[in-house]
Amino acid sequence: QLQASGGGLVQAGGSLRLSCVASGGTLTNYVMGWFRQAPGKEREFVASTSGSGASTYYADSLKGRITISRDNPKNTVYLQMNRLKPEDTAIYYCTADAGRYSNLFPLRGDYWGQGTLVTVSS
Repeated sequence: QLQASGGGLVQAGGSLRLSCVASGGTLTNYVMGWFRQAPGKEREFVASTSGSGASTYYADSLKGRITISRDNPKNTVYLQMNRLKPEDTAIYYCTADAGRYSNLFPLRGDYWGQGTLVTVSS
């Protein structure tokens, strides 16, 4: 089970850190990732991290503004987002793919969290 949190309303240029707490498994055995879905748009990949956290992969459009990290003992994955823009407004979902050496991209989306809403005002 994946529980995302940390979304909210922020002004353009601000920052947010999303968290995703996993339960029911050992986090190191999963590739973890984030997707987002903006109103009226398809869900899109944001970032992913390997089981150990040593490897990461980012959507080209977001590189330089976001950082994915994980704290396996806490069963938590984070998404730090900086210099937010109104077009970052979306529901952000965390996802887990079984297998610590699974591909970082594309993700299969074996498990999904419920999403957390990020709204960036101009």
